[in-house]
Amino acid sequence: MIEAGNAENATVETQPACPDGAEEDNDIARPEATFRFTVQNISQLKEQVLSPPCYVRCLPWKILVLLRHTSTPERQQQKALGVFLQCNGDCNTPGWSCYGLGELKLLSYKSDGVHLCRKLHHMYHCKEDDWGFAHFVSWDDLFDPENGFVKDDSITIEAHVMAEAPHGISWDSKKHTGFVGLKNQGATCYMNSLLQTLFFTNVLRKAVYKIPTVGDDSSRSVAFALQRVFYDLQFSDKPVATKRLTKSFGWETLDSFMQHDVQEFLRVLLDKLENKMKGTVVEGTVPKLFEGKMTSFIKCKNVNCTSTRVETFYDIQLSVKEKNNIYESFKDYISTELLEGENKYDAGEHGLQEAEKGVRFDVFPPILHLHLMRFQYDPQSDASIKFNDKFEFYEEINLDPYLRDIPATPAHYTLHAVLVHSGDNHGGHYVVFINPKGDGKWCKFDDDVVSRCSKQEAIEYNYGGKEDAPHLARRATSAYMLIYIQTSQLKYVLQEVTEGDIPSDLCERINEEMRYEMALAGSKYKGR
Repeated sequence: MIEAGNAENATVETQPACPDGAEEDNDIARPEATFRFTVQNISQLKEQVLSPPCYVRCLPWKILVLLRHTSTPERQQQKALGVFLQCNGDCNTPGWSCYGLGELKLLSYKSDGVHLCRKLHHMYHCKEDDWGFAHFVSWDDLFDPENGFVKDDSITIEAHVMAEAPHGISWDSKKHTGFVGLKNQGATCYMNSLLQTLFFTNVLRKAVYKIPTVGDDSSRSVAFALQRVFYDLQFSDKPVATKRLTKSFGWETLDSFMQHDVQEFLRVLLDKLENKMKGTVVEGTVPKLFEGKMTSFIKCKNVNCTSTRVETFYDIQLSVKEKNNIYESFKDYISTELLEGENKYDAGEHGLQEAEKGVRFDVFPPILHLHLMRFQYDPQSDASIKFNDKFEFYEEINLDPYLRDIPATPAHYTLHAVLVHSGDNHGGHYVVFINPKGDGKWCKFDDDVVSRCSKQEAIEYNYGGKEDAPHLARRATSAYMLIYIQTSQLKYVLQEVTEGDIPSDLCERINEEMRYEMALAGSKYKGR
């Protein structure tokens, strides 16, 4: 951390920029901005000088300029100009962090001059609140008239900053996005991401509210615990707790989540909801939304013998390894396997026969859950490893070619959510990008922090293929699950959910619990 004085005779110009054309020029919560800092009397620079602040993601960003003495390879002393980007430098609160990347540019005043540019990226925090270049340019090069950096004894530095929403410091998710996050209560891995996707599956949320849970044990009822999480996400202004849900589920330790992947967790949760909905007004909601049908077959090549079996599915596992994109994975899924040699098919009265084995999709569901097989067992290391290979997926896809028959309603789908993992198979970090209204306006849900983001951040940045990239705060970042909604069903699936859609007895029970919790918290506070 570099201590700096304030700049005298300095000016700052701010030129904000926002993704996807969003008009956030005067919004301090904006994700990026460009601003300039002019330092006069540069030849007389004796101490560090700081620009006035430019606010990005509600934090003050400043350009720090200072005089440095450095050594050449020949160990001769020389003067140099240091330029740094400072984030939240006046805050002494520990525990905050903000990932930012940007570009520092020393402008040339000459019409044919070349600006001196340097890029940087850093995880800023209380102990490292500035990052940059101690030797941005040598003093001789700075004052060389051919470069045109100095005019009337002044220089201008331009900074372009892009930042993620900060953690551990004031960030009002509700104010900036309209949504709230889920508390990171440890040991829940992918659960927070998955719960947000289910919450934003509005037609499911509305059905969950209508599950009768009067008389259910609040500590054991998964349905009631989910109703409470959904209610809090819809109406609370602060991050929502999930301990009640994990307790009702029986998964309260890290081992519980590490031993089951997101696909298993989702299946168990939907199965519990489906059973709880039986005999109620919302019976059949889960299969109506998530169930598709496929036909598996074995067809003999040399005799007239075919075996078929119709199966239902709630999700599809797609191979990522050695596949370039989602279409190649679907093509691989329906490719046929030849049964021959020692692996011939037992065709009953026809004996052992050469045959083709495969599957064909009959119907895709309105909501399509696609699990990308990023984690697989590696026999050489006898352990599960992560494949971070680049794998492209798209905002809109057409799955008609993978159906057995041409459907009456096109199997055209719109991307609704991208669940992302960073790190290796031994843990890492989980976030989810959601397109809440299906209109291409994305938000990033990172546990308790929710922020607006660009379409590029939600989609392209999560293809994988790079262990470390400047635009990513964490290494080995890639999507592991995609949620698509049939385009013709978007309005139905994403229908508005209002307080009037929640049964009055459920509202009363939740509000009663909230009053009890507040009273309990108050008595604990008084007892201290």
